[in-house]
Amino acid sequence: MARPQRITPFLWFDTRAEEAANYYASIFDDSRVGTIARYDKAAAQASGMPEGTAMTVAFELDGSPFVALNGGPHFKFTEAVSFVVNCESQAEIDHYWNHLSAGGDPAAQQCGWLKDKFGLSWQVVPVELPQLIQHPRAMQAMLQMKKIDLDALRKAAAA
Repeated sequence: MARPQRITPFLWFDTRAEEAANYYASIFDDSRVGTIARYDKAAAQASGMPEGTAMTVAFELDGSPFVALNGGPHFKFTEAVSFVVNCESQAEIDHYWNHLSAGGDPAAQQCGWLKDKFGLSWQVVPVELPQLIQHPRAMQAMLQMKKIDLDALRKAAAA
């Protein structure tokens, strides 16, 4: 029997945890929204959240567990933490980039990094990126990109 994953990312949202979990699950294969615990009367009173609002949302992305919390406006996401999406092809890069960047912050896009509409940072990169950027021309090319152009990186690495 496989041991369950020991570490689960726990994401603090103001009020959009359920929306975010559903959105992320719609983007990644092998994903689903699981148990949703809602604020009951006592928890709503203690937290200031409306009764019936999702408190925690368990979900899986690409088979990995996550939990989202509606905890109020006290904490915000920063670029200090991001999730890396390792892609095998330009088609995968395009898919994840286009979905995750939709409605996000265009000013927070560089070298495959983006900030989504919930303020969470992602890195949408090819699995071969560590090898490609060993070549100075590929590194220079990547530094000029927002969304990664895999063919351009490969050409720069081969030059």
